[in-house]
Amino acid sequence: MTDTQKDEDTSAYLTGNLLIAMPQMRDDRFTRSVVYVCAHTSDGAMGLVINKIVESVSFPELLDQLNIDSGSKNQEIRVHFGGPVETGRGFVLHSADYVQDATLVIDDSVALTATVDILKSIADGDGPEKSILALGYAGWAPGQLDQEIQANGWLSVPADNNLVFGVDPDSKWEKAMGKIGIDFNMLSGDAGHA
Repeated sequence: MTDTQKDEDTSAYLTGNLLIAMPQMRDDRFTRSVVYVCAHTSDGAMGLVINKIVESVSFPELLDQLNIDSGSKNQEIRVHFGGPVETGRGFVLHSADYVQDATLVIDDSVALTATVDILKSIADGDGPEKSILALGYAGWAPGQLDQEIQANGWLSVPADNNLVFGVDPDSKWEKAMGKIGIDFNMLSGDAGHA
């Protein structure tokens, strides 16, 4: 397969984009959520919810559970609910200035690492410049995400680093809606067809 054919085959996929839950999202786990799509192929999709905080665990507590010394450079890191799949597993969505053998480089500026080594690096102050620590992930079977988008469950918008890493989680949903020029107060919760 040539690079051109490969680009054409993947052009409809949403890797590196944000999914914004529509107001009528009925799944409580995804109500008003913003999901960064880490991978989307014909085999399915995987992403991380980037705007929901897990209040029941802190980064220092997580490091203690994993027997990782937090060092003296411990910064305030909030633990996110990444999604309902494998909620005991940690994922770090981060800037691409940090890459290990196990890192999935998503694009020029964003990568994903799911190893304990990145947590050690963050605790030591040697981790990526920007990061989101998430427990669990959102996963879709082949064609499932496409069906949910067609059923008006999600909007898609290109991701930007400020929206992913720089905006307070509590306002990401509104900011993401605003990025595509939608006043979420004007959206109907009813799906329809013309």
